[in-house]
Amino acid sequence: MEILDNILKEFDIEYLQCKTMEECNALRVKYLGKSGKVTEALKEIKNVPNDEKKAYGESVNKLKVLIEGRISDLNVKLEEEAYQKELEDMERVDLTVPAKESRGSLHPITITQHKIEEVFKSMGFIIEDGNEIETEYNNFEAVNIPKNHPARDMQDTFYLANGQVLKTHTSARQNYIMRKYGAPLKAIFPGRCFRNEELDASHENTFFQLEGMMIDKDISISNLIYFMKTMLSSVFGREVKVRLRPGFFPFVEPGFELDCSCPYCGGSGCGVCKRSGWIELCPCGMIHPKVLEMGGIDPNEYQGFAFGLGLSRMAMMNFEINDIRVLNGGKLKTLKSAHTK
Repeated sequence: MEILDNILKEFDIEYLQCKTMEECNALRVKYLGKSGKVTEALKEIKNVPNDEKKAYGESVNKLKVLIEGRISDLNVKLEEEAYQKELEDMERVDLTVPAKESRGSLHPITITQHKIEEVFKSMGFIIEDGNEIETEYNNFEAVNIPKNHPARDMQDTFYLANGQVLKTHTSARQNYIMRKYGAPLKAIFPGRCFRNEELDASHENTFFQLEGMMIDKDISISNLIYFMKTMLSSVFGREVKVRLRPGFFPFVEPGFELDCSCPYCGGSGCGVCKRSGWIELCPCGMIHPKVLEMGGIDPNEYQGFAFGLGLSRMAMMNFEINDIRVLNGGKLKTLKSAHTK
């Protein structure tokens, strides 16, 4: 029993000297480990007289429970102290202070789209969304593109297993909108398009367009010129001239390529317009009678014009981006820098 008393006295002294988790663990091993003092004291029971074995065993177990409890309490205390010290040493963060990083911004294409939409809304046009997955009929036949047209080639169009396609142009929404609203009608419908292109600075397999059309009685090419000139002047923030060149597109007759005077050099010639003074912007023309008929509109009573804009290209011009791949690249630093140009 004197041995057990000495073990407890020695433990009390060392217990008070423990200041770290490592010292606490070493104390536990010294007294409760396989070769610890309490463990060795328990082994001595074989040398105790038989009539004293029970009392001795109970005393050793009480000592073991006492030491275990005190080490456990010490362990909890030291853990709490270590945690509090870590908190005190930790760099303070004031969550009410504005972040050093600047806020995000809209994508150049989104900004360009919103600007164009506002112009057309001010002229009475409605804004429609379109599906990115379309039927072959809406994407091709409804806009007067027959089955033998090269646009249906697998090298240009992404076909899905169910026979539908990834929309190759925003014209795929024309038939749906005509049947939804009938005539008269003024609508634009922006959207993302897909084509199996070889990627380079001016070609992407995923790009954005904006289609528009106006259908009413006595619509002529002069209406087309007026709306295009008004829209482009508003988008570029300065007066621009427009011109029409003959062009073939299955869904319009007659069809044109619309150019605008270069907004950067005023028509004198620069790198943007390739020294020509003009920028080719959008295909357009008077809606083909067959397209009107397929949309449920009588071509003998109504006429209309349609046009398409490359939103990606307009964004590149607005923000002076010289590689279309930047727009889908996801590099925030590059996209953000475009806003400062």
